[in-house]
Amino acid sequence: MKQPWYSRKWVVIALHVAAWTLLFSLPFLLRPSYENNGGHQEQHNHNDSNSLIKYFLTDLLWISFFYLNAYVLIPRLIYKKKYWEYALMQIAIFIALIVCDWVLFEQFLTGRIYQLKPAILFVIFPYLFALAASTAFQLIRDKMKADRLTKEKENENLKTELSFLRSQVSPHFMFNVLNNMVALARKKSDVLEPSLIKLSSLMRYMLYEADEEKVPLEKETEYLQSYIDLQEQRFGKNVSVHFAVEKADKRYDIEPMLLIPFVENAFKHGTGMVENASIEISLQAKNNMLQFLVRNKYDPASQEIKDKTSGIGMSNVKRRLNLLYGGNHSLLITKNDGWFMVSLQLNFH
Repeated sequence: MKQPWYSRKWVVIALHVAAWTLLFSLPFLLRPSYENNGGHQEQHNHNDSNSLIKYFLTDLLWISFFYLNAYVLIPRLIYKKKYWEYALMQIAIFIALIVCDWVLFEQFLTGRIYQLKPAILFVIFPYLFALAASTAFQLIRDKMKADRLTKEKENENLKTELSFLRSQVSPHFMFNVLNNMVALARKKSDVLEPSLIKLSSLMRYMLYEADEEKVPLEKETEYLQSYIDLQEQRFGKNVSVHFAVEKADKRYDIEPMLLIPFVENAFKHGTGMVENASIEISLQAKNNMLQFLVRNKYDPASQEIKDKTSGIGMSNVKRRLNLLYGGNHSLLITKNDGWFMVSLQLNFH
């Protein structure tokens, strides 16, 4: 899966630098202006060079604590349920921060008296803020990472499952077509040669096109037409076949081998002992919608027997539709007055 731009390392570093710069600039940006009063200035003056050095060194301590807690302590202690060790580490860190604050105070703010109680109050609030912020940062970061890995795993599972379903459909289809060829050979039909040429084109499509994620709808329609032609050659006048297709816009693409199982199913259940066998197929694509309709007469008495040997194409294509389109498709299968009808609507978006 392609990494989103905001997850790139340099972008993350730049965002962190910008966030810290903004955060630690706030005291200067929000500081009210004031004038000298009788020659005296406030004791805490950010313009004093020593005060500024202490301020920036203290900022580095908070940044270090933030990343230490987020990247080291939480993964190694909290995630491993070592809560007591984590609590002891936080106490030790807080004491270390107080010591560091005292050292910096004595080093850069000479002439002043360091008072422990105000210093603790001065340190504890930034400490609690940094602790909460780093904990929330790490938890959100790990949650996003887990969600991304889950999504990648789901995508890989989808690809694997779709590939498996497609591999099941193709051999089932080839089994039926080869049976057609055997029947023509037994009849020593003159149409065997053109039928083999059509079969060759079908196999070329299955070998070189069916592995693609999507193919132009026009190619899928040509594939359906070749299959129907082969079936008409096989059954001759024993079945009436009508295939109506509107010329599809070339910008429409569809998953290969997605529609053929419905047509296969119509020939399985709409031929043989069916009286006045008739199959009607229509395909229309416009306004980003595909309308696909397959109707065939069937014999209710032989339906149960055929269902046991009808293969796995229909169940697979239903599964593929759910995986690929979810709520962006509608599949309606009905039986009425001796007619079996499949109505499929696909939203190309």
